[in-house]
Amino acid sequence: MVDFKMMRELHHQSNTKIVLLVLDGVGGLPIEPGGPTELEAAHTPNLDRLATEGMLGLINPIRPGITPGSGPGHLALFGYDPIKYGVGRGVLEASGIGMEVAIGDVAARGNFCTLDAKGMIIDRRAGRLSSDRAIPLVELMSEIQLFGVEIETRHVRDYRFAVVMRGEGLEPDIDDTDPQQTGVPPHPARALTDSAKKTAGFFNAWISQAQSKIADNPKANAITLRGFSTDPNLPQFPEIYGTRAVCVAGYPMYRGVSRLVGMQVHDFEGDRPEDEFRASADIWDNFDFFFIHIKKIDSMGEDGNFEGKVKVIETLDVALPTLLDLNPDVVCVTGDHSTPARLRTHSWHPVPTLLWAPATALADNQIAYGERACAQGSLGIFPATDLMPLMMAHANRLAKYGA
Repeated sequence: MVDFKMMRELHHQSNTKIVLLVLDGVGGLPIEPGGPTELEAAHTPNLDRLATEGMLGLINPIRPGITPGSGPGHLALFGYDPIKYGVGRGVLEASGIGMEVAIGDVAARGNFCTLDAKGMIIDRRAGRLSSDRAIPLVELMSEIQLFGVEIETRHVRDYRFAVVMRGEGLEPDIDDTDPQQTGVPPHPARALTDSAKKTAGFFNAWISQAQSKIADNPKANAITLRGFSTDPNLPQFPEIYGTRAVCVAGYPMYRGVSRLVGMQVHDFEGDRPEDEFRASADIWDNFDFFFIHIKKIDSMGEDGNFEGKVKVIETLDVALPTLLDLNPDVVCVTGDHSTPARLRTHSWHPVPTLLWAPATALADNQIAYGERACAQGSLGIFPATDLMPLMMAHANRLAKYGA
């Protein structure tokens, strides 16, 4: 874990620019023993050039053998020990779309799902319901009122929404209603502590009314809630590292975690890597730390689409010169976790990491960005929380420690 006190004492101003390029779920596995991973199979001349000129390694986002969620994985990349600084999915989703979640409010992330005639979940994402079909359902649920609590419900993206409750004595210690499997019914909102029983009661009453409003929908006839949480009151990234930091990301959750740590969030049009790189170019003079997030690599992994994941990585590589033409001083290419298409889910495998800093880095002997090359790289295997001090040092933003 980064020593935040030390970072505050050692950071100093510099004219250098740092890019943290997060390829969500980039780590993978071969489909057949001895074959290439998705990253190794991809044709990536630009990433391979950076690998040849830079240093490679593997990071553990949480701890060895522990599979990260996206929120903890990103916190680790920002230098926050995700074991110490827990952040729930609800507050990440809500913050990501601009909902206010104060300390004491309780936010949850919602999914539309499909139940059969017996009340069993047959599709946890309601056929990946599109936004145009989901928004009218969210508007119906927004009409719900409960005595003693203020409720705000907003659409997030596709089949996802967020709900925030505000009132006296609310507590977020509530178990998910999503069982994360099919063939079983949704769980009720169950309080994990006595002090959260009142809040769980509010959410169960809201769920009952919400499901009554959408019960006739052929696909999205029910909901599940996850990640009950409040504002975690995190130490602020710009103050810790002394940087003007910005997030360039399309998906709400990643915008949410950035807002919670105090980064500015840049709005832009489009969802392709080239759109994000052009958006970064538009604000290049205004910031010195750029967190750029590429989502669809992870989506292909979760769908079990090996070739699709390869193609998204290749699309990223084709667009990369637009970013490199901005002449950043330090570029770190990594992921928040691995998502092997073979497993169709996040995994515990260490994440391939590339650190490119031509003015200060001693290149190792690797010539490609891939899992096996990273395993042989000079950075070795290390905690993701160590990345920020490395990037800061290579950007000449840390003073000497001690006399």
